[in-house]
Amino acid sequence: MSENLDNNGLKSIAENYDIFYIDLWGVIHNGINLHKNAVSALEEITKAKKQYVLLTNAPRPNETVKLFLEKMGMNKEIREKVYSSGEAALNYLKKNLLGENFFHLGPPRDFDLFLDFKKNKTTDIHKSSYLLCTGLFEEQSEDLNYYKGLFKDHLNKKMICTNPDLIVDRGNKRELCAGSVALVFEKMGGEVIYFGKPFSEVYDQSINNKKKRVLSIGDNLNTDIKGANLLNYDSLLISNGIHKDEIKKEGIDVVSKKYEVVVNFIQTELKW
Repeated sequence: MSENLDNNGLKSIAENYDIFYIDLWGVIHNGINLHKNAVSALEEITKAKKQYVLLTNAPRPNETVKLFLEKMGMNKEIREKVYSSGEAALNYLKKNLLGENFFHLGPPRDFDLFLDFKKNKTTDIHKSSYLLCTGLFEEQSEDLNYYKGLFKDHLNKKMICTNPDLIVDRGNKRELCAGSVALVFEKMGGEVIYFGKPFSEVYDQSINNKKKRVLSIGDNLNTDIKGANLLNYDSLLISNGIHKDEIKKEGIDVVSKKYEVVVNFIQTELKW
C-alpha cells in the first residue's frame, strides 16, 4: 500500500533520508517548462541540509543537460546537481571502446555525446564495431519496424544504450526513447549494455551513497521505481507523469503490481 503525500508533502518524510535521487523529466520539468513546486522542493531540501542528485536518463553529457536547464531558467546551484545516463555511458566508452568505429542511432542533437571521438563514427553500419543508441532517427521516430530491418545482419555486435527509457512526454506529446530501440535489438537476440536507471552504475557514479538512507523520486515505474527497488531504496512516484492515465483508471496498487514494483510513496506532483 503506497502512502499518499499530497496533503502532508515531502517535508513529512524528508528527515528519514540522507540522499534524494530525483528524476528531471516528468518531475522537475516536462521538456518545455520547469515545475515551480518541484523547484521549490529542491530549495527546501537544500535548506534541510540534505543531499540530492538530479539523476536523469538523458543520453547526453552532464554539461549539455545543464545548458538545457539554464535555458529553462533553472538557477546554477540546482543545475550543478545533474548527473546523466549519457555521462555514465561516456565514461564507459572512453575507457573501453575509444578507438572502435561505431554506428550511431539517434538524432543529430545527440552528437555532442561523442565529440571527443567523432572521427570513429561511421554512416555505414557494416563498418561499425558496435552500435551507439541515444534515440531514434528523426525521420524514423515512430516506426520501430524500420530498426528490425536495420539490425537483422548485425546482431553479433553489442549495442550501447544511453537512455533505458521506453517513452517520454514532451509537453503533451508522447515520444519513443532509446530504450524502445534497444528493446527491439534485444528481442531479436542482440546484446545491449544499458546506462541509466534502473541500472546501479549511474547511481553509484553520481554520489557517494554508501551507508546512506536514500529516497528515489520519479514518474517512471520501469526506471525510477524499479531502480529504487533493485537497490533497496525507498521510492516516491510522481503520479502526474507518464503513468497518469493508468493510475487514474486502475489505481496505484493495481498499476504497481502490473509493473512488478513496490511504490512506498505517491504524490501528484513533487511538492514540499
